[in-house]
Amino acid sequence: MTMHAMSAIEPTSPPPGVLAIRADNWRLAIVAGLALSIFAALTLPASVSFWVVGVAAAMIAAAFVVNAYRRRYYGGLLVAPAIAVLFVMNIFPLLWSLGLSFFAYQSNQQSIRFVGLNNYIKVLTNEIAAPGNWSALVNTALFVVLTVSAQMMVGFLLAMLFAKQFPLRKYLLILVLTPMMLSVVASGVFFTYYYDPTFGILSYVMNAITGGQFILMDSKAGAVAGIVFADAWMWSPFVMLLVLAGLVSVPKYLYEAAAIDRVSAWRRFWSITFPYIRGLLMLALLFRTIEAFKLADLVILLTKGGNDTMTISYHLIRIANEQNKTSEGAAISYVMLFMVIVLTNLYLYLANRRNQES
Repeated sequence: MTMHAMSAIEPTSPPPGVLAIRADNWRLAIVAGLALSIFAALTLPASVSFWVVGVAAAMIAAAFVVNAYRRRYYGGLLVAPAIAVLFVMNIFPLLWSLGLSFFAYQSNQQSIRFVGLNNYIKVLTNEIAAPGNWSALVNTALFVVLTVSAQMMVGFLLAMLFAKQFPLRKYLLILVLTPMMLSVVASGVFFTYYYDPTFGILSYVMNAITGGQFILMDSKAGAVAGIVFADAWMWSPFVMLLVLAGLVSVPKYLYEAAAIDRVSAWRRFWSITFPYIRGLLMLALLFRTIEAFKLADLVILLTKGGNDTMTISYHLIRIANEQNKTSEGAAISYVMLFMVIVLTNLYLYLANRRNQES
């Protein structure tokens, strides 16, 4: 056996104990970093504790890097820069905002004090600002049901249409996909003009029919319908793309065999087509439900929350940014995150149950 092979199979040194003071002892680094961070958050000013927590995080990261280098975990070292960027851009702000939700802190003031679960109690008992969290949450649920239903139906019908070959199909497909490529601001401004009671296209047509001025956004029903239509116009092409990917993957010989057996169109769809697109439909439902739950931009552009169209996301923006109630806004955001996690896990449960049944 060569010396190179012998060196390749040499066992590495055992990991250090928790209390061993070594550069590669990541266990001790985690314990010390957490203890230092908790101590700094509870006793030091916010401007000082921020840097202390940053130093603790850097210490933990350095211990992981040294441990990976000494144990020749080169794969971990290669992905370390990506993990560092992910931590700085996503994980650290997430953890920092979670910590802020347990304090009384406003971005326009320097004082901060620990209040425990008081912010969450305010959120769940509807004590934060009119129109209230529960009212905004009910409106959000209404928008989720209406917008997702409209997008799923329109997207599915468009996919069924474009799954067939017909003249000018490519050009019409590009035209249908255009709304999804536009920014939300551009689409919102477009529909603002579209719904305008003075010179909007919709108002012009309705005025010609009814002979009177038509203001769509004058009532809650009209405002909700306008927002739902605008959102469905933008994101139905996304559902169409997912369903279309499933439709084009269906083997042609299955349809040929069904035609020979004179299977009805409904039976052909239910037995052949639907199994290929069911998973993609569920995926589109999950994605669009999560996005609809965060609906705020179109509401801001079209109604600014008027006519009882305030959503929980827009309510969060007003609490955190306009009223500078940073901690209370963080508590609302984590309640929203919990709801999204519940929806995601419900989707995964239903998907796994269907896979087991099939």
